[in-house]
Amino acid sequence: MRVAVETREHCGREVPRKFRLKQRDVSVSELLDQWFGSDYRYCKLRGSDDAIYILRVDEPHAGWRLAFYASVRAQAGIPLSDWARPHRTAM
Repeated sequence: MRVAVETREHCGREVPRKFRLKQRDVSVSELLDQWFGSDYRYCKLRGSDDAIYILRVDEPHAGWRLAFYASVRAQAGIPLSDWARPHRTAM
């Protein structure tokens, strides 16, 4: 999915500072990692919502795409079966 990204310079390269995901802006809290290909680069980051994102930039065209997303719930290892199960309160 294509995303609009505002960047800043870090160690001589442009890295995400903020990006727009659907109808909301996500600020980058922490740049966790980067890795490179022949004409692309991946940036792994933690967003202001504490989710983990991996954004890919096509270096020659400077087009950014969302390659991966993991919510806080997914990072906590909560099984999918627990997400759909209604939670009951004690009476």
